[in-house]
Amino acid sequence: MRLGIDVGGTFTDFVLLDDATGSIRTHKCLTTPRDPSEAMEQGMRALSADAPGYIERLEEVIHGTTLVINAVIERKGARTGLLTTRGFRDVLELGREFRYAAYDAFAQMPEPLVPRERRLELDERLRADGSVLVPLDAAQARAAARDMAALGVESLAVCLLNSFENPTHELAIKRLLAEELPGASVSISYEVLPQIREYERTSTTVTNAYVKPLTERYLRRLGERLEAIGLQGRLFIMLSSGGVTSAETAAEFPVRIIESGPTAAVIAGQYYSRWFHTPEMLCFDMGGTTAKSCLIQHGSAAVVPTFEVGRVQRFQKGSGLTIQVPVVDLLEIGAGGGSIARVSRFETLQVGPDSAGAEPGPICYGLGGTEPTVTDADLLLGYLDPEYFLGGAMKLDTAAARRGIEAGVAKPLGVSLTDAAWGIHDLVNENMAAAAKTHIAERGGNPGLVTVAAFGGAGPAHAYGLARKLGAARLMVPPNAGVGSALGFFTAPRAIDLVRSHKVPLATADFAELEGLFRALETEGERALRKAGAEAPVSFTRSIDLRFIGQGSETSLSIPEGDFAALDPQELRRRFDTEYSRLYGRTYAESPAEFVNFRVRASLPVKLLTLPRLTATAQPSKALKGERMAYSAIQRGFIAFPVYDRYRLAPGEMAGPAIIEERESTVIVGEGAHVRVDAFGFLWITPPDKSAHDTAI
Repeated sequence: MRLGIDVGGTFTDFVLLDDATGSIRTHKCLTTPRDPSEAMEQGMRALSADAPGYIERLEEVIHGTTLVINAVIERKGARTGLLTTRGFRDVLELGREFRYAAYDAFAQMPEPLVPRERRLELDERLRADGSVLVPLDAAQARAAARDMAALGVESLAVCLLNSFENPTHELAIKRLLAEELPGASVSISYEVLPQIREYERTSTTVTNAYVKPLTERYLRRLGERLEAIGLQGRLFIMLSSGGVTSAETAAEFPVRIIESGPTAAVIAGQYYSRWFHTPEMLCFDMGGTTAKSCLIQHGSAAVVPTFEVGRVQRFQKGSGLTIQVPVVDLLEIGAGGGSIARVSRFETLQVGPDSAGAEPGPICYGLGGTEPTVTDADLLLGYLDPEYFLGGAMKLDTAAARRGIEAGVAKPLGVSLTDAAWGIHDLVNENMAAAAKTHIAERGGNPGLVTVAAFGGAGPAHAYGLARKLGAARLMVPPNAGVGSALGFFTAPRAIDLVRSHKVPLATADFAELEGLFRALETEGERALRKAGAEAPVSFTRSIDLRFIGQGSETSLSIPEGDFAALDPQELRRRFDTEYSRLYGRTYAESPAEFVNFRVRASLPVKLLTLPRLTATAQPSKALKGERMAYSAIQRGFIAFPVYDRYRLAPGEMAGPAIIEERESTVIVGEGAHVRVDAFGFLWITPPDKSAHDTAI
């Protein structure tokens, strides 16, 4: 048995998979922000009611967490120091010397995680090829370590110039710090990110150091909790790149799990895209705090090497801290069930980006929330059943939600309560659709051709409205969509991504030497997987980054398996020119190119997840639970919506309007839409203005 646990900003989701039978059990509970492991223990114990003795039978627990990114955003990491080469003390503030708002005289840049007084310089220097220009002064380094101790530093980052070509000085400092500061955490750039570009490498290493003590404590406490309740299997953590790694690796390199939680739904979307042969799929995951979307093309989501966290202007590129680790190319906006609705200073309706979260949560939760949210609006519109939220485990207070929206939105704007509630629901859909259109266009997609796949507790309630605004071809809602992220853990490979920078011209490169570099990376990757208990054969995927000599950005190329030394340099150059032309419309065949980065993904075979078919327990005659008055965007008023129990739906077809309920989420279908339930229980919804023909799958 395997258990997936996704800790979100509002809810913690659980999916228990029995590999032998294919059966799936789910659970959802409120997150405990002060100690997320507390909610995890509560949820695991609650699952025992449906599956007695399952904890002892667990082979593995796979966990996705927002702990790392939240620590950076909220500045709750360790007291961190930085040791660097003389002259590079201020690289965190200099960055790329890029102003994200060129004409805003008051534009702010994010505060560095390490203030200037805790950034000390050392007299040492390596040339670009890694040869030593100025040897490391060990006495000076020891004095700097003692200065850091006097400053009360808990964690240290070490980032020296050109250390990716020669780690000798960084490794010497690491040994020295173990002697001088035995209680401090240490992160050296050669182990965290042995890659070119000083600002990105320094920022990433500092971020790793900043969150490392917190992550180590959290994972240690979580391990102790799990062991105390009887877990005998292993704990794994979701990587930002879509793979899964051991808790030990995550504790050593927490920067690699900075986008751990949001990635899982995308991995599930990839799996469904391949299973159903859907070439263009927009994975849409809306939880209690945020909404994430990702375009999946031909069964794969893009993985980008760099992203930003803790933006001063949340949606303004360049206003955050740059982190250079592989991460699934997600679009995230502040639109969740807990997003707060209020009247802006321009006397217009504003929804988000701030959220009520799990504490105190929306008003209707009855946990002390006082500000109206999207969930409160959905309840007043009739989309949620106050007696069946979380399958009836949590009752919603409709009267309190009504008072909150009336006082916070309706009266200040001078509109009716219904118009205020619909305005909140529709505005959040509009915000998400606008962002998704940009995301799709930037990746060469067409909104009119995509299939929207809905995940998250709030996703199915808003996905139909989002799909209509996008003009999407159809909408797909998988079973257990409300805990879809946790289900995605089971389709993720156990893998680790490694990179090494080594600049050398393509024309004069020693391909045999480069094969040795690849083999070293593969050995390191296999060692990490074996350390995590892997016994299956490890496979490797190689890629390279090339650029024209003198250029400031690289082009990535995958390369075939086999000996790199056997590759034809001219054929490699032709492939580079072809890819460059595809991306930018032309190439420069007369200009020499150079290798910059060498990448390896080491991975284990994926344990296949077989989708269970609907069984004879489905009872179509009993699927209809009754009717509920809910708001119609077409009629501009409340009409009777048939309400269905999703667990009793059998393969077949129906027409909207409809409300389809399961324990963790509710699907809203508008008038005239065509709904098909397939043999696996997936809902395929075609809007009325699209072709009624729905290709059989």
